[in-house]
Amino acid sequence: MAILEVEHICKSFKKNEVLKDISFSLEESNVLSIIGSSGSGKTTLLRCLNFLETPDSGVMKVKDKIIYDRFDPILTKDRIIRQNRLHFGLVFQQFNLFPQYTVLGNLTLAAILEAKKDKKNYKANKDVILGEINARALSLLEKVGLENKKDSYPCELSGGQQQRVAIARALMLSPDILCFDEPTSALDPELTKEVLKVIRDLKVSKNTMIVVTHEMEFAKNVSDKVMFMADGIIEEFGDSKEVFENPKSPKLKAFLDNAFTI
Repeated sequence: MAILEVEHICKSFKKNEVLKDISFSLEESNVLSIIGSSGSGKTTLLRCLNFLETPDSGVMKVKDKIIYDRFDPILTKDRIIRQNRLHFGLVFQQFNLFPQYTVLGNLTLAAILEAKKDKKNYKANKDVILGEINARALSLLEKVGLENKKDSYPCELSGGQQQRVAIARALMLSPDILCFDEPTSALDPELTKEVLKVIRDLKVSKNTMIVVTHEMEFAKNVSDKVMFMADGIIEEFGDSKEVFENPKSPKLKAFLDNAFTI
């Protein structure tokens, strides 16, 4: 079953056409790696999926429900976009943790704000709700191997630890799809290994993920599907093994030759 369907997404910044008629689907529990050179549109696509950018046209569906249609006046309302954004969790390149909060505080903040939207229920059941949120946060910290850092601040953590906290935070609201934007680009090789291990463990747990990455070995060995983007289009899309071992596009062949010889 396709958990995500993207149909004819386009995005331009003034006269610069960054995404040109992007369409694809992703099955539940699959990992999709998006690869390609800088400027190919990878991050812009991810930002459109997470509503950090607004597509100029196109339709997006999650579990057969339309969550975005550029020409639907209801779906383009800010309130609806904020609600539909919860289908996705996003892990940024630079962690984007709140420096003024502890690790536990970073994980619980969004969940508490979400719970407070139902003012009556929150007021009546505050202790229970906070207890459940804290318990989930601690469980996720244990999952990424950082339960002993719950009272630490981001400045006290290594880059790899900060990224693992960011992954746990993205999982707090139980998104349908977890997205990563170059999650290891700010890390040295040793810290890269620990973050990629967490992502591999999430795959074992059947999480659906989209990973924009320059880690070719990861994309080849962990992904179910691989999308190669070039010049704002999907140049090639298919099973990981097929894309890497039998590339059809000359652009993809050149990209892989360069990637594996560096």
